[in-house]
Amino acid sequence: MKYYLAVLAGALSYGILSTIVVLAYGQGYQLGEVVGSQLFVGFILSWALALYTKFRMKRSGAKAGKASAAASDAKSGGFQSLTWKHRLMLMAAGTPTVMTGLVYYQSLRYIPASLAIILLFQFTWISVLIQAVSKRERPDKVMFLTLLVLFGGTLLAAGFLEHGLGEFSGWGIALGLMSAVSYSLFLLFSGKAVPAAHPAFRSAWMVTGGLILLCILFPPTFLFNGLMWGQLLVFGLLLGFFGAFIPPVLFAFGVPHTGGGMAGILGAAELPVAVLMSSIVLHEHVSSLQWFGVILVLLGIALPELYKLRAARSRTLYS
Repeated sequence: MKYYLAVLAGALSYGILSTIVVLAYGQGYQLGEVVGSQLFVGFILSWALALYTKFRMKRSGAKAGKASAAASDAKSGGFQSLTWKHRLMLMAAGTPTVMTGLVYYQSLRYIPASLAIILLFQFTWISVLIQAVSKRERPDKVMFLTLLVLFGGTLLAAGFLEHGLGEFSGWGIALGLMSAVSYSLFLLFSGKAVPAAHPAFRSAWMVTGGLILLCILFPPTFLFNGLMWGQLLVFGLLLGFFGAFIPPVLFAFGVPHTGGGMAGILGAAELPVAVLMSSIVLHEHVSSLQWFGVILVLLGIALPELYKLRAARSRTLYS
């Protein structure tokens, strides 16, 4: 149960980010400052965890003997076993998450937070499409049904059927869809980049790569002009803690035990939380029809895993 709760808590953490970003924009902060403060805090927290993990490994190794310590470090993908090739791969794998944050947070300037999160969740079918093209495999009937449910739920949840596309910024919608594509690439690359490495070290190097890319795109002047040490620090702490630190740690702890399919279902909790937060905190109007669309999107995400569970039970009954 604790592994399921860990994945669920990670998803809930992600769900509050859009509301915090909109509040930061309301205080006059810019995109580079918001994302930069988030990654700066996430960088410090991630490396603090990595160094603590390294200290614990050394301490346990000292008790067990140097030979077993070296073997344990190599087996767990510890700090010493990571070559610079591994580190560069992890840093490269961390760059799509920065691009996701940039385009997603920028979309919040043009469209409501409740719509932005729904567009981000299009990564579900975009990931399927990328995998189908890369593997040259046609999606099965269940996946087609899933995509149909997701598409219908998105139209309802986004409010397109009620208000029409003309009511929303085309640029904002494009940015929201770009964040979904970027997040799909992050899921694809992050899962293949040095999977044997310890989660604490993987996370630290990936955040490092993201921070370097961000500093190239947006020079971190906020660190030196005193802006970081004002109210921006509060937003940075919240975004860094709930966005760049807690979810990766909880997912690394829980996903290996829950499995990817169940993690996807539990991770979908981010969607209703984000919509609910935007409704309560930001006072965005979310109609009953839109909430029904949110439920359809969640159903679409859960449908493949539910089908697998039903098929597994059928095989068990008739075997």
